[in-house]
Amino acid sequence: MRREVDFLVIGSGIAGLSYALKVAKAGTVCVLTKSQAEETSTRYAQGGIAAVLYTPDSYEKHIQDTLIAGDLLNDEKIVRLTITESTERVKELIRWGAKFDKKKSGRYELGREGGHSENRVLHYKDQTGFEIERALLEQVKKHPNIEVLENHFTVDILTQHHLGIEVNRRTPGIECYGAYVLNPVTKNIDVFLARTTLICTGGAGNVYLVTTNPPVSTGDGISMVYRAKGAVENMEFIQFHPTALFHPSETPAFLITEALRGAGAILKTKDGKEFMHKYDDRKSLAPRDIVARAIDNEMKIRGEEHVCLDCHHIRKNELISGFPAIYAKCLSIGIDMTKEMIPVVPAAHYICGGIKVDEWGRTSIKNLYASGECASTGMHGANRLASNSLLEALVFSHRASLDAIRQKRKTRFCSDIPDWNAEGTVLNEEMVLITQTIHELQSIMSNYVGIVRSNLRLKRAFDRLEIIYRETEDLYKKSILFVRICEMRNMITVAYLIIKLAQRRKESRGLHYNIDYPKDIKEMLNHNHLHHGFDQNG
Repeated sequence: MRREVDFLVIGSGIAGLSYALKVAKAGTVCVLTKSQAEETSTRYAQGGIAAVLYTPDSYEKHIQDTLIAGDLLNDEKIVRLTITESTERVKELIRWGAKFDKKKSGRYELGREGGHSENRVLHYKDQTGFEIERALLEQVKKHPNIEVLENHFTVDILTQHHLGIEVNRRTPGIECYGAYVLNPVTKNIDVFLARTTLICTGGAGNVYLVTTNPPVSTGDGISMVYRAKGAVENMEFIQFHPTALFHPSETPAFLITEALRGAGAILKTKDGKEFMHKYDDRKSLAPRDIVARAIDNEMKIRGEEHVCLDCHHIRKNELISGFPAIYAKCLSIGIDMTKEMIPVVPAAHYICGGIKVDEWGRTSIKNLYASGECASTGMHGANRLASNSLLEALVFSHRASLDAIRQKRKTRFCSDIPDWNAEGTVLNEEMVLITQTIHELQSIMSNYVGIVRSNLRLKRAFDRLEIIYRETEDLYKKSILFVRICEMRNMITVAYLIIKLAQRRKESRGLHYNIDYPKDIKEMLNHNHLHHGFDQNG
């Protein structure tokens, strides 16, 4: 099947839905999502969305907090642009129907999280992302120009390569014409032609064994753009959320929002001793990279599987009303957080790098935009400040929509794209190979490319991964496509990018901590761009 649409959106989180609502006034919109529309990372964002609303807070304070958290690797121009546009974007979200907690006075009740110097985090209990996703989906589903196709997996974006034209990372003027998409009904690969395309596929936490990300977060967008010879950067900066609920039998790991520490919860060892004062003056409210490394170190020196979060000193009513989902979850496994400490561990949570974009969300490929976690805007630097991600997605989807509408008027459909060629492929029944390969990949990444790294660990990870990569490419070329084999291929590509860029960074910076490069050595080298793959054309 072949279809034409003015605006193709790949992903249904806050980035994709807010963009869709804006471009819909200028043409037809199709939102593709590989699972149910609401199954996105946005839905699982507990903490909130940071924005400057009231004094004594100010844009400058928020800007400085963001730069400090990012270890000054941020693009300051982008940070200033994003934060000064934050208030209007949040007000727009409220106009779309998103609800946030208010005080009796009618003013919004703002929370505070690690790295923030003021209370500026809007939230809806501990289910902020769920509320935002609800409001946006409600608006999207009633818009006459927007179609949402669930369970449609995007295999690859379309470029000149699919016209038989040789391209590489130095080829000027690579263009995007749409995407090849796996149809869940026919099991065939359909051709979706588009004037402009937005990639907003979220993160890739599932390359690690323990992650707070939903199962859909397998790095699909980043992998697709890299295969299409687009620019990708800063993938070495993987944020581990310091506090996921320690419950090994459960995947994904249940997130214990940083807002709980903002409300007064304290990190302690299993025997009840505080430890964060040894690592940072901000204690339990230090930025996430510092807290995650501190917890990792305490677990290693004590030989324990987790640390604890103590919040029993916070008023019971405040805990239950402010964090009802966390309270209920803890009770379900026999923990009363009003009386007992919560066992927590760090978990892979967020990629601070991704598809390189400019201030309008434009990638290095013409007519292709990216927004949300899969994009690298320059906002986060070496470490994302808590609750800045939803804000970044809103701002860059808004900016991308303005440019995409302008671009749509002068872009034609490329009707020469061929149908998908499945000749010579067979149905792969070796699911055990896929399951085992994914587990092996996750073990490699968790053991060698986690919170603390070394040159030796990175080399070992790269050598092991290269074998997996070649085996998977061989299997992929012979197989009739289905979602899990495509996801596996994408996860391997993302893991490769993380490892390779981690090897290139000859310093410890933010979320990338390498024991071979002490933190005080600041080699301000410009080596965060990737140009080559596994001998994939050089």
